[in-house]
Parts: sequence; structure tokens; C-alpha cells
Amino acid sequence: MACFCAGDALCGIVCDGAGSAEHGGEGASVISHTIANALRRHFRQSPDLPDDDNIWSWVDAARDRIGIAAEKRGKTPRAFAATLVMLVATRNAALTAHVGDGAVVARLADQSWQTLSAPENGEYASMTYFVTDDPAPRLRVTRFADAYTGFAVFSDGVENLALDHKTYAPHAPFFRSMLNPLDKDEGDGKSAKLSTALAEFLRGPRVCDKTDDDKTLLLISAR
Repeated sequence: MACFCAGDALCGIVCDGAGSAEHGGEGASVISHTIANALRRHFRQSPDLPDDDNIWSWVDAARDRIGIAAEKRGKTPRAFAATLVMLVATRNAALTAHVGDGAVVARLADQSWQTLSAPENGEYASMTYFVTDDPAPRLRVTRFADAYTGFAVFSDGVENLALDHKTYAPHAPFFRSMLNPLDKDEGDGKSAKLSTALAEFLRGPRVCDKTDDDKTLLLISAR
């Protein structure tokens, strides 16, 4: 997971290792760090959102690094399988890059919520897609021209709380309650107090009774 500002852009990345993958957590870390570093380099050179070729090259770089790690351990890249959910937003535009489950939702100026990138599962409900898939990952890059006032980026363990399971529409009351404390916070950047409270909520019985999947949630207020 990574959330940072690069130039005038806000960047959020959530990667979730496959539960069946022996080194899924390491794969998620490699993908997150590779793409985060690439975004920082990109915005040092340009104020514009990256194009699709940029994003594909960063995903390929992450796949190459996973391939090297797998070869050293005598494993296949599948042992490092992980998903990718990425958001890059400026004041008047945003893009998502997504492989697998998890989602990105955004709040509009009228306080309504919109799903920018929905989960993508495989043939069966318990299946999804991974950055390590061959011959190429099912990378979805989508661009938006709207101005948003808030975002949430999350892994599959939050989906049951946050999205309608049929339409993937956001549950507005959930996001209002989640983002309201952040809207009211007077500080800039990451709030340690609110981050701790969120972690406790995600570890609590109200959430864990509904899912045993990874529960990663980035909340961003552009107040």
C-alpha cells in the first residue's frame, strides 16, 4: 500500500497478495514499490497524468522483478501473485489502473459517490486476476475528467461493506461515515490518529465477521 503526493498529483496504490500464493505478500510489495517509484519519477519530469504506455511499462517492470525473485527461489511468478488497484488524481482529472479485485470510488461535488473502477473476478466468485498472470495481465486503465472531493481505494476484503454486490455501486452511508472524520480533520497529510482508528475498525468483529480477506482501505479527502 502507498499513498503520497507527487507534484500536484495525489497517488494511491493498494496491492493484495493472493491467499493461495506462497509469496503473495512479497509480490504485492514489489508491485506497489515499483509503481510508486515510477510515479514519483514521472511527476518530477511532467505535470501530466501518465499515458497508457507509461503504466504498462511500469507493470512490466514489476513483473520482471517478480520473475527475478521467483527464479532465485526456484518458484514460478504465480507464487508471488497479487492484485493492483491504483489511483492518480489531479484537481480536474483522474485515472485508475486496475488488475483483479478491489475497487476505487470517488465523491463528487454534490456529495454523491461513483465507482471509478470495480472489481473484476474470474469465472467463479472466488477467482480473480493477478499482475503475474500469463501471457499478460488484465490491466484496465480508465480516465476521468471530473473534479472529485474525495476517494477510497481498497482491497477485496472491504467490498462487502462498501459496494453493492450486484451493481458495484458504492454504499454512500458507509463512505460518508468513513470520510466525515477526515473532512473535519484540521491537519494536512496523513492523520496518525485517524489511521489508528481505521485500523482498529477494520480489525474489529463488525468487519471480520463478514470477511476473512485482506482489508486495506485508503481514504482521501480533497476538501
